[in-house]
Amino acid sequence: MKFPGRRKLKHYFPVSQMKPTLPFLEVRPDRDTYIVGLDETIVDVVASVNDAFLKQHGVTKSLSNLVDHKTATSIYQQLIDSGSISDHFAGGTIGNTLHNYSVLADDKSVLLGVMSSNIALGSPAYHYICHTSSKVDMNHLQGVAGDIGRGITLITPDGERTFAIAPGDMDELNEDHIPEDIIAGASAFVTCAYPIRHHGKPIQKALILSLEYAKRHSIPVVMSLGTKHLVEENHQQLMDIIHKYVDILAMNELEAEALTGLKDPLLAADAALEFVDMVLLTAGPDGLYLCGYTDDEFKRETTNPIKSGTLADFNRFEFSRPLSKKACTSPIKVFSHIDPYMGGPEKIKNTNGAGDGALSALLHDIAANNFHREVMPQSSKHKTNYLAYSSFAQICKYSNRVSYEILAQNASRLSKGLPEKEDSLEESYWDR
Repeated sequence: MKFPGRRKLKHYFPVSQMKPTLPFLEVRPDRDTYIVGLDETIVDVVASVNDAFLKQHGVTKSLSNLVDHKTATSIYQQLIDSGSISDHFAGGTIGNTLHNYSVLADDKSVLLGVMSSNIALGSPAYHYICHTSSKVDMNHLQGVAGDIGRGITLITPDGERTFAIAPGDMDELNEDHIPEDIIAGASAFVTCAYPIRHHGKPIQKALILSLEYAKRHSIPVVMSLGTKHLVEENHQQLMDIIHKYVDILAMNELEAEALTGLKDPLLAADAALEFVDMVLLTAGPDGLYLCGYTDDEFKRETTNPIKSGTLADFNRFEFSRPLSKKACTSPIKVFSHIDPYMGGPEKIKNTNGAGDGALSALLHDIAANNFHREVMPQSSKHKTNYLAYSSFAQICKYSNRVSYEILAQNASRLSKGLPEKEDSLEESYWDR
């Protein structure tokens, strides 16, 4: 029998050969390369409104507003009645990042969080699962009786984003559902600062336990900062967690200013490197920065034009590969910057998820490094314990391209990988 689709002759399943085993959907810590993320599981509802709508519902513009279930339902119903909703998306900073990672890597990731035990058609949980890659392992989610979160993104004519968040049971994740063996086998553990603001909720303790497991097993910890106001309101607690657990920070220029007190992105990244090993900083129309450390012995000079800003010749060694500061005998700081891909999309309707896309590319490179080290431990690529497979400059290029794809498709998550016509870009990316 000839099967449909493009197949080579040897793939017609000859009866003399053993049938291949079905792929495992659940992560196997002793065999698979994967990343783990902890998130508040939430569905994003995107709608266009005016300033009067925000005032009517007591929602403060440009901020992330926590609202009760009644207020959220009222907002949602009015948006439906006016036909203002453009779409529903599975959301959450880390949920977006894991989905994008699995699309880019075509491989597994593990999500820790909650999920409704009973999922009805059209419910937040239903939309979340429908819009998440099947490669994201959800077998370790905690079942809850109520709904997961609902985040309503309200976009005003000036392009400003305002969030109305109805938490539901998204913060009920408890310590019993944090699997140490899964975290111990990961290439990286990624989380965000949002759970920090929910004082007294189980998810705070679950987050700290996850960080403890990652630290115990020397798994790189990556944290995304959330929003500027979250950083300002929880600054001391956040700094304590960063100093104790975090290796890599992902943030935008506003969050960086709130964290360090420095408005210039380059200086803010430089300051952040005093307490973490790497910084991914997205700066809107100014592009993005990737900053970190390498050893003076292994530094590599760029062949790109030398750039100067508040730091002179800051990208001179951007062809170096990232190392943790403690792994360096003579550490030097490395800075790389890239302008928006092709100047950025012609029209940007929604910036949700652009930073998450950039972070997923970095995580893909970290996981690729881990995989390559396991299968080819004698390779010259692993003569020292690098954090990532590629150079700062090449990771910048990859992160920038993924971020562009998110912006261009007007969605918070990738619907597919990078276009096939860019295979040559990918080849050069992995070869460098």
